[in-house]
Amino acid sequence: MAEKYVAYVGTYTHENSVGIHVYDIDMTRGALCERSVASINNPSNLVVAHSGKFLYSIADEGVAAFAIDANGDLTLINQVWIGGMRACDVKIDSQDRYLFLAGFHDGKVTMMRLNADGSIAGIADGVFHQGIGKTMIEKRLEPRVSCATLTPDEKYLCAVDWGLNQIKVYEVDYELGKLHLNSILRCPLNTAPRRIRFTKDGKYAYVLEEATNVIECYRYQLESQGPVFHKQYYMDILDKEDGLSSSAALEFSPDGQYLYTSMDGSNQVVCMKVLEDGTLERENVARISGDYPKSIAILPDNATLVCLNHDSNEIRTFTVDHDRKTVLMKNAPVKIDKPNSIVIHKL
Repeated sequence: MAEKYVAYVGTYTHENSVGIHVYDIDMTRGALCERSVASINNPSNLVVAHSGKFLYSIADEGVAAFAIDANGDLTLINQVWIGGMRACDVKIDSQDRYLFLAGFHDGKVTMMRLNADGSIAGIADGVFHQGIGKTMIEKRLEPRVSCATLTPDEKYLCAVDWGLNQIKVYEVDYELGKLHLNSILRCPLNTAPRRIRFTKDGKYAYVLEEATNVIECYRYQLESQGPVFHKQYYMDILDKEDGLSSSAALEFSPDGQYLYTSMDGSNQVVCMKVLEDGTLERENVARISGDYPKSIAILPDNATLVCLNHDSNEIRTFTVDHDRKTVLMKNAPVKIDKPNSIVIHKL
């Protein structure tokens, strides 16, 4: 039997959307067909447990747990407050023990304990980042945590701070449920780092800098004192500076051979080939025929790009041909209000 996939799309619900939209995916056409909607307030970011049984969503009330049935539909299990303002990013460890949340509005990193039945037990630990700068003359940098991602070995958590231009690296104590600061990776001032992603083999890390439209590449190594990031090089995402553009999403293709980033303002998606030494080679810059491509995904066929156009309220799909280095639109746009994140899940 052919493998079956669904797409979960998180939205902002201050207009007409009411929650998480569930889509059946026709892999032969790369098309999305809506199956159901799970009601929840502003499910802006989602993650599926590695067991495939549960989905976790950010919500205004904190974070919510859903059970996934055989068809991919969602049933709410519980919601728990996270001890601060609403988060913007959620991740889970490979053994489904904890959620890790990034707080853009309050600069907080939160660790949430999970129960065996998929429900959220409560807060294990939380760390508020502190602002930098003390005088009226010196501009104060306020913490804005935009991403929280585990290192490939899962011993450390990288908290990307958009406001402080830093990535704080925390040692994760899974037994006690604690975060301990190990080191700080400092990005250039006023670059606004937004995302960090690791290659499938764990050798390289890529940091997306929103304000400068640059990707910084680091060689990642785990040494006795902890994780070490050796800066390799940086790459301008676009051929020339574009003051209207700001980088948004950063995602690998499922096979790990290509890295994609979306660009707000210019409304583009850039495809880059990942070479053996970790360097990136720009392959294609594609217009997405919509406004604010806030989130993207590449289907398991490695040849279909899904783009969530947040401001024009739609999802568009594209065929990626790496041999011809082209990206061509396919299927009619799927209408949806304020799509913000997407997760592809195999049933």
